[in-house]
Amino acid sequence: PRAAAVAVKEGVLEKRSDGLLQLWKKKRCILTEEGLLLAAEPTAKIKELHFSNMKTVDCVERKGKYVYFTVVMAEGKEIDFRCAQEQGWNAAITLQMVQYKNRQAILAVRSTRTLISVTQ
Repeated sequence: PRAAAVAVKEGVLEKRSDGLLQLWKKKRCILTEEGLLLAAEPTAKIKELHFSNMKTVDCVERKGKYVYFTVVMAEGKEIDFRCAQEQGWNAAITLQMVQYKNRQAILAVRSTRTLISVTQ
């Protein structure tokens, strides 16, 4: 089994619903080194937005006390979030995503080098 993910940041983010009304709903969020975990209530099923499926985090705008930003997934799905400016969720998610992608790139290079040294 995989080791439990370490929380880098925890708190509440508001996510825009996919429905017709596009209401903002509070989600309990846990940012880890692997991705963003979202839960509506403490007992609700947790949804994971894994960094391997994430393309970018676009900061859309700062309006009033909120920062609005969009997480763009690899399949093109866009998920809109907002949080209080001082919480800095968009920056924290971006930083963790970049670090994750860098680790994956390093692992890919290492496995290629190992393969080359084995085949020579």
